[in-house]
Parts: sequence; C-alpha cells; structure tokens
Amino acid sequence: MTKREKKYHFDKPLFITSAIILIFGLIMLYSASVAVGIDRFEDSTYFIKRQIIALVIGLVAAYIVYKIDYHFWEQWSLIFLFTSIVLLICVLIPGFGVSDQGAQRWLDFGFMGFQPSELVKLTLILYMGAWMSERGPHVIGSFKGGFVPFASVLAVLAFLIIQQPDLGTFIIIAVIAIVMYFLGGGSIKHIFTLMILGTAGVVAAIKAAPYRMDRLMTFFNPSLDPQGAGYHINQAILAVGSGGLFGLGFGLSLQKYLYLPEVVGDSLFAVIAEELGFIFSVFLVLLFLYFFWRSIKISRKAPDNFGKLAAIGIGAWICLQAFVNIGAMLGILPLTGLTLPLMSYGGSSLIVTMASIGILLNISKRV
Repeated sequence: MTKREKKYHFDKPLFITSAIILIFGLIMLYSASVAVGIDRFEDSTYFIKRQIIALVIGLVAAYIVYKIDYHFWEQWSLIFLFTSIVLLICVLIPGFGVSDQGAQRWLDFGFMGFQPSELVKLTLILYMGAWMSERGPHVIGSFKGGFVPFASVLAVLAFLIIQQPDLGTFIIIAVIAIVMYFLGGGSIKHIFTLMILGTAGVVAAIKAAPYRMDRLMTFFNPSLDPQGAGYHINQAILAVGSGGLFGLGFGLSLQKYLYLPEVVGDSLFAVIAEELGFIFSVFLVLLFLYFFWRSIKISRKAPDNFGKLAAIGIGAWICLQAFVNIGAMLGILPLTGLTLPLMSYGGSSLIVTMASIGILLNISKRV
C-alpha cells in the first residue's frame, strides 16, 4: 500500500458498526413511536419522519466534516467552543429559548429545534484536545496553567447547563472532560480536588430540585412511590423483564402503549429489551463496546496529540452516554434523561453525534 492510498483509508469497522447501530435505531424508533405518535399528533409516523429528516442532515454534516482535515478543528476549536457557549446563553433568554415540560434547552430554528448542549459535548472535546496538545503535559499538570483554566471552563458550562436544567448532560460533559484532562497530563491531585468539588456541586443541585431528589430516592428504592416519582423506573424495569431471553417479538411491546414515559427518548432501550429480549440487548451493548475499542485503536495510532485526544474523547463520550442510558433503564444507575446515541429520537443529538463520527473517521484516515 502506498503512502497516498494509506492516507485515504478510513476505519471501515467503525463505519460499519455506526451504520448498524443507526439503522437498528431507526427500526426500533419506528416500532416504539407508533402509539405515542397517534396519541399526541394523530400520526403514527410523526417521530420517524422527523428523525429521518435529522438523519439526512446528519449524513450531510458527517460527510462534510469527514472531508475536512481534522487539524482544521484544532485551529478553530476556541471559536467553536465560544459559539456553543453563546448558544447556551441564548437558550436562557426569553424569546430565544424554547420551553418544554419545565425545561428550557432548545432554540427554535423553524423547521426544527436545536439543543446547544449537544453541540457543547463535541466542541469541548475538540477545544480540550487542542488546548492540551498546544501546552503539553508539563503545563497541563500545573495549578495555574492547567487546573485553573480547565476548572473555569467547566464552571461556566455547569452554570449554564444546570440552569436549563440538564444535570445529566453536564455530568456526561464533566466526566469526559476529566478523562481527557487526565490523559493530557492533568495532576491526580487536581483531578481529585475537582471531583470533590463536583460531587458537592451535584449534591447541592439535587437538593435544590425536589424532582432530582425524588429520582435519587426511587433509584435506591423503586417501590417507594410506584405511581409517582418511581413510575418511570418501575415501568422500564417491567418492560426489560417482560422481554425475557428472546423478547416478545418486534412490534409487540406492551409498555410502549403509553405506559412507559419518554418511550422515544431515553426509554427506547427498554422497548428494545422488551421486544427483542436479553440476547439482542447484549448484542447492542457489544456493538457500543466495539465502537469504543475502534476509537481507542484510532486514538493510539493517530499521528499527533490532538488526533489522539479528540478520538478518545469522541469515542468515550458516545459510549459512556450509551451505557449511562442503558444502566438507567436496568435500574443500576439513576434516571438522567440522557438519550441513547444514534438511536433515540432527537435531531440535535443525532446530527452532532454523526458529525462527531465523521471527524473520528477523518482522524482514522491519517493513521
């Protein structure tokens, strides 16, 4: 293989794995959304049609970023992060932000809503990769040059995202940022300090919002309020348990008929487990694990530090969010409202995730 041929050879296993998850997600989203689509909009295809529109936009975005040398994102990463923070601020301004069920997380672009916190996941990964690559482990490991600017950025994001409120999304962002900070040379002492401060902040945020405290209490004891705060987790566990080893069969879920809350969003995995069973659910988990393994391989072989950090950041983000979502549906983690990447309904999440995979594939071309 010549140097030119090698340069343009992307990671096909990662591409195929992403495509399988995406296609499977569309099929299961259609099955899960029929009843709620009829109930809310008198249209059984309401959700799948909008997801397909987002898919088309996501494919265009993924192709565009795939064709752009990933070093472009390194050069402009600060501008992209700043832009996404401005969008987070706009969400909180009356007349700009869109409210839904007590949350103000979206901007209305007419043909679709956009959730800036989804974009922040990607822009922060790119910014951190560029920032740490430029300064090196010696500076990143220092208090003034590394810890202070890193903690300051996280604090700004924490304030803006928790105001929406969206604690689950911020926790994912914080965990991925800390992982990248550690890999980039961050001090263990500083990381430990940040984790203590972060835990204290999360506890304060939970105590400040009664619904968060209710979620936490029902996580430890799902039978505490089965018709109130514990309703969601109890219905999810019932759906997963009903599937057994091989499932009830595609399209035969009972919980999707308005028993299971957020059936097209963060509860989609419960419908998958109910209809297709334990065997297929394990297969889906293995697909995400394989995706992460390919991301690690790309990161290890990337020709520079920015490529290494961006690749591991993107892979860790997508897979961590998937496992937090699945863990919540199994009752082993508290409910967070996080979607299942590439599968759950949500245009912003799908488009940004697909664009991220495009960047990851571009990095793999340079290996």
